[in-house]
Amino acid sequence: MSIAWTFPFCPQPPDFKLDWLGLLECFDWLGTLADCPQEPEWHAEGDVLAHTRMVAEALVTDEEWRRLDATGRSITFAAALLHDIAKPVCTQVEDGRIVSPEHARKGARRAQGILYQDWPHDEELVPFHARRQIVALVRYHGLPLWLLDKPDMERAVIAPSMLTHNDWIALLAKVDALGRICPDQTELLERIDLFREFCREHQCLTQAYPFASAHSRYEYFRNSSRNPRYEAYDDTRMEIVLMSGLPGAGKNTWIDQNLAGWPVVSLDALRQEMGISPRDDQGLVVNRAREMSRDYLRKGQDFVWNATNVTTPMRQGLIELFASYKARIRIAYVEAPWPELMQRNQQRVEHVPANVIRYFADRLDVPNPTEAHQVDWISSSDENSF
Repeated sequence: MSIAWTFPFCPQPPDFKLDWLGLLECFDWLGTLADCPQEPEWHAEGDVLAHTRMVAEALVTDEEWRRLDATGRSITFAAALLHDIAKPVCTQVEDGRIVSPEHARKGARRAQGILYQDWPHDEELVPFHARRQIVALVRYHGLPLWLLDKPDMERAVIAPSMLTHNDWIALLAKVDALGRICPDQTELLERIDLFREFCREHQCLTQAYPFASAHSRYEYFRNSSRNPRYEAYDDTRMEIVLMSGLPGAGKNTWIDQNLAGWPVVSLDALRQEMGISPRDDQGLVVNRAREMSRDYLRKGQDFVWNATNVTTPMRQGLIELFASYKARIRIAYVEAPWPELMQRNQQRVEHVPANVIRYFADRLDVPNPTEAHQVDWISSSDENSF
């Protein structure tokens, strides 16, 4: 069921007036964009803050944006404000030119932190599913301009369609191009039109790419040479539920309520059993967990792997192990609002230091459908999802 959500100061009908001063007063992270230089040849409008304001102004006058529902407008508006949020930490001078390498990838991480950890507590929480799409839009906002340079254009558009809407990516790229003073604006807009048409031809402009099955999707993203139209034979023989979430998110509670009776390989439980502190070397704990997993895998028995698993590489290593035994992979990502999560942690008998939770949160990669047969997102900030 859809839920309505409005980003603070997102312009509303009928006049869609942009309150720029209100935004600056509400969000101090916008101020970090001031005085961050850009290459004058491609951004003659000035610093990153000036560019961001022009992008926002272009967005709110765009008829395509105005036709979106309230939540869609808020998601894309937030992404427009955040799309260059990492430029201040990425900007450097190379061969006499100002460049910002990897600002989209790092910007997605920064946007995640702003919308989850650093969100003003007096503002309505950003719903998880809205935040997930905003982060994806920040990550892929430059894709339409660089699609022709990708070695596999088809895969380049299918992957983001699993996370957000490619037509929203195109919309953000369009206003990004319009919100600058540059000599190649016409060419940029033509590239965006080509991106739209390419996505439309591959059935992923306004929807996730329609794979024949969850197993076909899973195999496609595991195998770089796989054809997305190939219907993969499903030879899985057991299901592994891989838990993911920050300490205190509620993973144990979710397992008790939804997978009662399933064998659980729990790193926390093993640490207690083996008398090893979370601050000590975890090698023995992980090795014991993998031994237990292999016993279940050899028997073809369903089980749960319960640990934080907050980064993609953490999960990938385990998924490869499970996949080698022909397991069906289900990731269950559990999340609690940041203030609630920190409060829960303090109430635990052995609480995790706050700086450690922040460390994990800063590196959080929310699981997505390119990783597994099934991904469940369980967030207590979203009583309803959309």
